[in-house]
Amino acid sequence: MADATVQTVARAPRQPSRRWPAIEDKLPSIIAAIGLVALWQLIVWGFSVPTYMAPGPLDVINAFHENAATLWNNFWPTLFEAALGFVFGNLVAILLAILFVYSGTAERAFYPIAVFINTIPIIAVAPILVLIFGNGYLPKVIIAALICFFPTLVNMVRGLKAVQPATLELMRVLSASGSEVFWKVRIQSSLPFLFAALKIASTTCVIGAIVAEWIGSNYGLGALIIEATYNFRSPLLYATVFVAALLAVSLFVIVSVAEKKLIRWKSQEVH
Repeated sequence: MADATVQTVARAPRQPSRRWPAIEDKLPSIIAAIGLVALWQLIVWGFSVPTYMAPGPLDVINAFHENAATLWNNFWPTLFEAALGFVFGNLVAILLAILFVYSGTAERAFYPIAVFINTIPIIAVAPILVLIFGNGYLPKVIIAALICFFPTLVNMVRGLKAVQPATLELMRVLSASGSEVFWKVRIQSSLPFLFAALKIASTTCVIGAIVAEWIGSNYGLGALIIEATYNFRSPLLYATVFVAALLAVSLFVIVSVAEKKLIRWKSQEVH
């Protein structure tokens, strides 16, 4: 009987070992990206597209090499504006959402105002803020905060209210205090909604900072985009856009990693 068991185990098919699962999962997207870049370069070569109209990938890489210092110096102001706008916009949204959940009067009074502010195009608000606060960092941070504010407010209010009535009743039976209900029930319930909004805000805050720099600024990636466009420096324009996209993706990844660390029970449910 023991020999039969040994033979059965020996005949069991071996599961293929995956030494690099992360790379294997992302391999199709990597191949697709390389293929698109190669196709881009072939189209530029095949149709002899002028560089000032549509530079090829090689021209963009050369622009990175020639303008590395310029890109680096303009990257930091945009990162500073986007990061501060992300923090303050989401912080105000979270505090207001908590106020709305515990005060119906405050929600009825201020929620319509928040909706109205959100309907105003950000490109129309930017010149007003520049006129009021000047061309410094403050109007850029405010615009980045405004573009992050409303999605977080809506999702946070929904998350705080998403608690099942049976759960609240159970906490009441257990004589839980208001702070215990808030931290152990409502906040836990709101985290998935909050991080869904933060993922959106992590990319839109970069957009807000760049749009603000278009209106009136001599520094930042937005100002560099305008300068490169007006001077027909297309390789530098493409390189700047790529850096801005990379910044947005980096912030998105940071928020995603924080979500996995803070909401462990959600990842366990998925698996």
